[in-house]
Amino acid sequence: MNDDALRRIWLCADDYGLADGVNRAIRDLISRGRLNATSVMVVGPAIGRAEVAALQEVAGASLRCAIGLHATLTAPFRPLTMHFRPLDGGLFLPFSNLLRSGLLRRLDPEMIEDEVLAQLAAFKELFGRAPDFVDGHQHAQLFPQVRDGFLRAVKEAAPDAWVRQGGRPKPLGKLLAPKALVLDVLSAQFRKRATEAKIPFNPAFAGAYDFSKAPDFGMLMGEFLEGLPDGGLVMCHPGFVDPTLESLDPLTTQREAEHAYLASERFPALLAANKVTLG
Repeated sequence: MNDDALRRIWLCADDYGLADGVNRAIRDLISRGRLNATSVMVVGPAIGRAEVAALQEVAGASLRCAIGLHATLTAPFRPLTMHFRPLDGGLFLPFSNLLRSGLLRRLDPEMIEDEVLAQLAAFKELFGRAPDFVDGHQHAQLFPQVRDGFLRAVKEAAPDAWVRQGGRPKPLGKLLAPKALVLDVLSAQFRKRATEAKIPFNPAFAGAYDFSKAPDFGMLMGEFLEGLPDGGLVMCHPGFVDPTLESLDPLTTQREAEHAYLASERFPALLAANKVTLG
């Protein structure tokens, strides 16, 4: 690629379906041309025919907006399959417990596969088609044993979809957050398994940071774009705070900071300065 060529990246807003405020923020940014992908939680409390129709309308008016499944396998959400185990009070395990169980080989990949298949079926019922891509809430798709069932389900029910891996373009470079290092390690095996299954994935990933410290998201976005190759993916979490969001997720006001930056004129200026476009 010559020096003047634009890098085309994915900017994906996670968690459509989590709360009305999240849905509204995502649709607003798609309408402005500031996002070109969003992933949908079919087990979220704010997903239904009206929310799907509104998303399809705004995405249909966009030059290119992919809609994916945000496979959800962690608390405080409930599985769609009745036989899913292990559970914690009827809910999925918290993500740390799920990761620990996977590392200790205590999960049943077939149960994971069945649950992801059920969520893919729910997506198809809502949208009338399979998702363009499949990723995972809290990156659970990368966890040991989870990734096996996850990839089998995608291969079976969404064979034309690509999947999200979470490895940075330069894993040994600047560490934005300890979480990013964990994602690098988990993603190495995920990429290997996806390659063996002949399932495509994004070549690089960015967007992990410590949400609790409420950093300058514009500064972070500049760092995310450094070294990100053509086809790379940046994860984001824009949203407006509402009672549903506050009851379900610790990431609240920082979502509004992300939305404000992405809706501002600073963002397209940053893309232009870095010769990046949302393809």
